[in-house]
Amino acid sequence: MHAPTPPLPEPVRRLGAWCAVALLVSGVVYVAIRLCVEFRTAVVPVLLALLGSALLGPVYRWLVRSGVQRSLAAGLTCVAVVAVVGGAVYIVVAALIDTGDQIIASLRNAAQDLAGHFGAAGTSLDDLASNARELLSKFGGTAASGVISGVSVVGEVIAMAVLALLLVFFFLRDSDRAVGALRSLVPRRGGDTAEAMARRAFEAVEGFMRGTTFIALIDALCITVGLLVLDVPGAVGLGALVFVAAYIPYLGAFLSGAMAVLVALADRGFVIALWALGVVLAVQVLEGHVLQPLIQSRTVQMHPAVVMVTITGGASVAGIVGMLLAVPLTAAAFGVAHELRDRYAAAQPPPASPGPSGSPEPSAPRS
Repeated sequence: MHAPTPPLPEPVRRLGAWCAVALLVSGVVYVAIRLCVEFRTAVVPVLLALLGSALLGPVYRWLVRSGVQRSLAAGLTCVAVVAVVGGAVYIVVAALIDTGDQIIASLRNAAQDLAGHFGAAGTSLDDLASNARELLSKFGGTAASGVISGVSVVGEVIAMAVLALLLVFFFLRDSDRAVGALRSLVPRRGGDTAEAMARRAFEAVEGFMRGTTFIALIDALCITVGLLVLDVPGAVGLGALVFVAAYIPYLGAFLSGAMAVLVALADRGFVIALWALGVVLAVQVLEGHVLQPLIQSRTVQMHPAVVMVTITGGASVAGIVGMLLAVPLTAAAFGVAHELRDRYAAAQPPPASPGPSGSPEPSAPRS
């Protein structure tokens, strides 16, 4: 007879259990991501509609409190967002078209200067500057390329935008039924937990969207004013790029700020470029040390390293759309995790108080 196999040590068994849990969770996440990629034409409008509902929720609730009927309030909110977004897109595109030649010429000059100092190292920059005008004119039509094979990109964008807008209307109008619908999908005992997690996730996304929009507006205004004072060409277009890029935390600000400094260097010289760099850095310091803690203090705070990894993962999965959606979705996940942690900590029994000798006091005998 073979000798019985001795049991594994307790630390090894715990490590095996955690590894099994990690593999299970990773498999579920991978399958969920693959499903989202396969059905991205439906998933992306839903996610964009959730972000839009989080951003427009205060406006809708203010209209309802003012006595406006819910459907009418949701319709007015959607009309307002179409007007605002359409006006903003028109202003951004017009500014980029009007100042695009100046920006491209300045970037070409900067590339030539770099090529003169570093030889062939600046060739790629020169080629990029030469083709940037064409890329800029086609950006609105190629940003979502590959979403639906065989269908024109313009039709895809219009269809997804219309679907997202309709979903925003329904999400706003039927927001009061969301809790009931959620409770009907989960077991009765988990209703409170599911509702709390959903509320925490939505509050995190809502705070992120409102705070990011406000911070992007302040950054764009400050940098635009600074570039106008320095007489940098294309200041309005560069400010528009700063506003749009601000929705991609850290990376967007770095890229738009670097472009502003390069334009200043090529057109106004080294001294003005240093002043432009000072303006960009001052705005970033203002954002990081004042605006972010003040405006987004009630939302889920994430370490910059987590944000960068999240953006990289989103870009690898869904390109530009993934970069835009990665951070708010991660904020929602952090909100859910914090809610579960708070509930788990509240459910734990308090530790026994030590007795006079330092050992825990025995509980009182039951009668």
